[in-house]
Amino acid sequence: MDGMKKSKLTLNADFRVAKVDPRIYGSFIEHLGRAVYGGIYEPGHPTADGNGFRGDVAELVRESGATVVRYPGGNFVSGYNWEDGVGPVEKRPKRLELAWNSVEPNTFGTDEFIKWCRATGTEPMMAVNLGTRSDAEAQALVEYCNHASGTYWSDLRIANGARDPHGVKLWCLGNEMDGPWQIGHSDARAYGLKANSASRMMKMTDDSIETVLCGSSNMWMRTFGEWEAQTLDIAYDTVDYVSMHSYFDNRPGDLADFLAKTTEMDDFINGVVAVCDYIKAKKHSKKTVNLSFDEWNVWYHSNGTKVDKWIQAPPILEDVYDFADAVEVGLLMIALLRHCDRVKIACLAQLVNVIAPIMTETGGRSWRQTIFYPFAQAAKYGRGSVLLGLLETGRHDTSHHGGVPDVDAVAVLSDDGEELTLFAVNRGLDADDPELLEVELQKLPGMRPVEHLSMFGFAPDAVNTADSQPVAPALMPVPFFKDGAAKAVLPAMSWNVIRFKKTDGNG
Repeated sequence: MDGMKKSKLTLNADFRVAKVDPRIYGSFIEHLGRAVYGGIYEPGHPTADGNGFRGDVAELVRESGATVVRYPGGNFVSGYNWEDGVGPVEKRPKRLELAWNSVEPNTFGTDEFIKWCRATGTEPMMAVNLGTRSDAEAQALVEYCNHASGTYWSDLRIANGARDPHGVKLWCLGNEMDGPWQIGHSDARAYGLKANSASRMMKMTDDSIETVLCGSSNMWMRTFGEWEAQTLDIAYDTVDYVSMHSYFDNRPGDLADFLAKTTEMDDFINGVVAVCDYIKAKKHSKKTVNLSFDEWNVWYHSNGTKVDKWIQAPPILEDVYDFADAVEVGLLMIALLRHCDRVKIACLAQLVNVIAPIMTETGGRSWRQTIFYPFAQAAKYGRGSVLLGLLETGRHDTSHHGGVPDVDAVAVLSDDGEELTLFAVNRGLDADDPELLEVELQKLPGMRPVEHLSMFGFAPDAVNTADSQPVAPALMPVPFFKDGAAKAVLPAMSWNVIRFKKTDGNG
């Protein structure tokens, strides 16, 4: 270990960022490409159940640990009539779907989605159409989903086979309404008024729900900051979260700079928090509006892919993710956890086939993409409270993001104090230059390292396919432990999960 680059992380059980909201491990299903049809829903598939849900995909969704799933969009929702997707399937209309230039058969809709969520153990996060529709239609959907009985919409749900209310608690007030590409795009004031009215009516229907205001589609929007300020100034008292969307790419092929782009996520979060708290102060409010980072991922491989218009479930945005993307997703997951005091919901976009950790063949196989693993491991082990760690590490220069830390890391202490999990990425690219990370544990008596899992050693462009899935985590030697400190070797360009458990010994 002599001569190896060194970093140090100091963790003290008394210093915590916040408790992790499990909904930070959410995902997203949109009526886009093969996400629904041929993805989660494929009647006639060898593994399909009586509802037409693919069993192989459902099993992978459960393995991923996804806690909440946002639906039905995305750009799709801004032109969607939810009534088209309920009732007898044979009577549902086919529509031109303008957001993605496809034909929507409406054979999968609200009730099917709720059944699928229950089958996969996920929580539904519904979006309402505030593009082409009004606050009244948004209220009607809440009534359809959540009111017990005795009204037109609730009785319609019962007639459609769902006697018990769906009990949907999370509602997105439209999607990316700041974007000129969005169907029904409007300016900040017009959207703020519409969202405020919709949120009020929806909560008058069911006062247990939470609503998410559309924030900026990304931090590079010309209106970023001002959009949040104007819409929150109108709707602050009626909403609970502001949405954030951001995708990351490696278009120039600059690997070091690609792995530095997660600093943009930190900057974006800090900026939105500042605006939320400015409006809170301006209104002399006691209420805190938190963040829903309900679209995030790596996305660039499939950009520019051409498909025929006006067909059903075309293969759109089917990124094939490589090992470098998996490391980047790990870094993004670390950033979200670092901000768990304000980021309460997050959705990896999307879940199946469309820029997704899970891929399928229509009628055939399913498999895990490289990005599946960091997300699934964080969802499995990142439960509890994030500790406010002190990280001492070197820095290296990048072409567009300046100097960035060689190592990024975050630690989560379980609620019972019996387990501690460290997620760490070594951004270094030289395979012959690993990093020695020392983890000093304070006020964590009896805690000892028990496992080190790492994804490393693959070519940056290595991928998983239906025929071969080589890119996956591997077991590493358990870190050396002495005098309250663990020492772990982080291979170059690696995603690492280091698990500690409390033993009977003192430390």
